[in-house]
Amino acid sequence: MNNPVEIILALFFLSCLMLAASSRMLHCIRLVSMQGILLGILPLVFSGHFNFAHAGTAAINIGIKAVALPLLLYMAMKKAKINRELEPLVGYSVSVAIVTLIAGFSFWLGNKLPLPAGSGNLSKLAVATAFTVLMTGLFIVTTRKKALTQVIGFLIFENGITLFGIGMMKEHTILIELGILLDVLVLVMIMGIAICQISRKFEHIDADKLNRLD
Repeated sequence: MNNPVEIILALFFLSCLMLAASSRMLHCIRLVSMQGILLGILPLVFSGHFNFAHAGTAAINIGIKAVALPLLLYMAMKKAKINRELEPLVGYSVSVAIVTLIAGFSFWLGNKLPLPAGSGNLSKLAVATAFTVLMTGLFIVTTRKKALTQVIGFLIFENGITLFGIGMMKEHTILIELGILLDVLVLVMIMGIAICQISRKFEHIDADKLNRLD
C-alpha cells in the first residue's frame, strides 16, 4: 500500500471502526475532524496534478468539515454537558463487527458497480470506501441514543457522499459540494441549538426518551 490514495482510504476505513467502537463524544468529534482533513487532501492526491478547482474543494472541506463543524459540535457537547454515549442500542463490540461486515459488503458492491470509462482501480476502491463511510454514518444515526452522536453520524454519512463524489471525479463537483456543505452547516447549527435547549429543559439528551414524552 504505497499509493497515497490507498493510505488515505485505509485511514477512512480505520476511522469508521474507531467511531463504531468509541463511546467518548470528544473522540468521535476528533475522528470526524480527521475525516474532514482526509477529504481535503484526497482530491489533490487523487488527481495527480495541481488544479485550482481541486485546491478550492480541499480548502472548503478542511475549513468546514475539519474545523467549523467539529468546533460547533464541541461547543454543543460542552453546553449540553454530555461526554459519553453510555447505553447505545447496539453494543460497541457488536458495532465494530457490523461495520466490518458493512465494509465487506461495500467492497463487494463496489466491484459489481459499472463505473464510467477511464475509471481505474483507485476509483473502485474509493467508491467502496465511500459506501462504507456512508453506511457507517447511517448505522450510528440509528443505533445511538444521544442526539449529539446522531448528528455526528449524519456528518459521517455526508462525508461518505463527498468521498463518493471525489472518487467519481464528476463535472461540477464543486457546485454540488458547496450546496451539500451549506445544508450540513445549517443542520449542525440548528441541531446544536436544539441540543442545548433540550439539555436546559431535561436532564438528558437521549432521543429515544424524548420519543416517549407525553
